[in-house]
Amino acid sequence: MVDTIKKLTDTIDDLLNADIDAIDWAHKPSSEKWSKKQIIGHLIDSAQINLQRFVRCTYEENFKLTYEQVEWVEAQHYQAANVNELLGLWKLLNLQIVRVLANYPAERLQAQCDNNKTTASLHSVEWLAADYVVHMRHHLKQVIKS
Repeated sequence: MVDTIKKLTDTIDDLLNADIDAIDWAHKPSSEKWSKKQIIGHLIDSAQINLQRFVRCTYEENFKLTYEQVEWVEAQHYQAANVNELLGLWKLLNLQIVRVLANYPAERLQAQCDNNKTTASLHSVEWLAADYVVHMRHHLKQVIKS
């Protein structure tokens, strides 16, 4: 978990140290693609869901917690949001995740929950945390690349 926490904190720093003003946050490459603001919004949604998974796995197991990513991005109107507010929320949620993971009960790291919408797919907290960071890095490459 130490390695995952380090990768997460490094990823937070990478975005916050990027040239935020040089990013065209509102541009949508096509009507089916998200703008960079919407990508940050999606990462906010992902942070909220994963924070719930991590917290709940400290005291329960084998529950299902999923979300409809496209619908959530639309429902929360990220495209119309102030990008600095989105970045602030994203940062705070991720700092809370770091705090939760850094203090995670060792005996609960293998607790599992289901994160698949269609079929049962149980994963441990350790796996979910590592996957969360991989997912975030994937999307942040889309934001910072140009």
